[in-house]
Amino acid sequence: MVNFVDSLRQRFNPSRAEKLPTGIYHYQSPPDDPLNYRLHLRLEKDGSGLLVINASTVLHLNQTAAEYAYHMVQRNSGEQTAQEITKRYRVRLSTALEDFEGFRQRIETLITTPDLDPVTFLDFERHEPYSDAVSAPYRLDCALTYRLPDHAPPGMAPDKRVERELTTGEWKQIIDQAWQVGIPHIIFTGGEPTLRDDLVELIKYAEDNGQVTGILTDGLRLTDTNYLDQLLQAGLDHAMVILQPNEQHTWESLASFAYWAETLEEDIFIAAHLTITQQNATQVFHLMDKLAEGGVSAISLSESDPSLSETLQDARSYADSRDLPLIWDLPVPYSNMNPVALELEAEEQPLPKGSGVGWLYIEPDGDVLPGQGINEVVGNMLEDDWDHIWEMTLRYIK
Repeated sequence: MVNFVDSLRQRFNPSRAEKLPTGIYHYQSPPDDPLNYRLHLRLEKDGSGLLVINASTVLHLNQTAAEYAYHMVQRNSGEQTAQEITKRYRVRLSTALEDFEGFRQRIETLITTPDLDPVTFLDFERHEPYSDAVSAPYRLDCALTYRLPDHAPPGMAPDKRVERELTTGEWKQIIDQAWQVGIPHIIFTGGEPTLRDDLVELIKYAEDNGQVTGILTDGLRLTDTNYLDQLLQAGLDHAMVILQPNEQHTWESLASFAYWAETLEEDIFIAAHLTITQQNATQVFHLMDKLAEGGVSAISLSESDPSLSETLQDARSYADSRDLPLIWDLPVPYSNMNPVALELEAEEQPLPKGSGVGWLYIEPDGDVLPGQGINEVVGNMLEDDWDHIWEMTLRYIK
């Protein structure tokens, strides 16, 4: 059976039309739009496109579908779009208008129903995650610093790996380069990113470009409502707090986010990361109840020891019963326990799926790794051009 996107390709002949300019195109709905969404479209050299909806749903589009996405992101009307398509492909105006409206309705359905399977319900083509050849990853994980709060035990962050931290201006260069090559999503991590005095400035800089931004933090500084307000005013889109169950600031920071999101109607997605340990294994369900009742949007889970794998599976099932979506592909800031490094220490452990394709990890000195905990430098964002970094990354992950 031919899916919707393939039907567009068969109806038109893309090879006859000059391809649209490569690059990244962005649209963010205005504050009064009830849908409240963001679209990022990256057009590749072959005319195909990558449409990212709210930094979560990724659609791979052929040339014809990518052109419809382009007009949607540009906010062109159905009539304008149909006229452009008929000029380029010599199809009937009514056909082009019908196809564009069908495409737009499907995208709006994904916007309003984020958990919907676009293959089953909307007749899009299925792609194995991170299996398609792309010109750049979807996300850049920026470790601004490997410094940790004073109360953190020594040696918990790999600070010996870097000799210096990049300046604010150098990080802005990296953010700009990411935008120029089509990376729509920036996450600021560490170490503890809130120890950088320029975090608010960097978030705003990326947001002004049109990029989606997130932070991964222990939450300590977020108990300061003035500082939290600065982050939100800068445009921060999402945050993940590393749960330290016995630390009051963990719960206070989550409560502050919940207050801003619900009472003040701030558009912020809040997740929590819990590392299951021998000490907290018997409390996991209770902790997850507390998170669910506290307004957390999603949860990330890992275990500190392979012997806890069964507990981890039970926790994942329990999260589902509490309607807590699971996040599996975000990096975790170095803290008392670094689950990424622990998991990679296992013998013959394969690369985490998505590393080097879905995302790249930038160390505080600008060195590029395929992912957090994968200590293979494939270039430096300030010293090497993007083509070299990407070539080295693809060579490594193969």
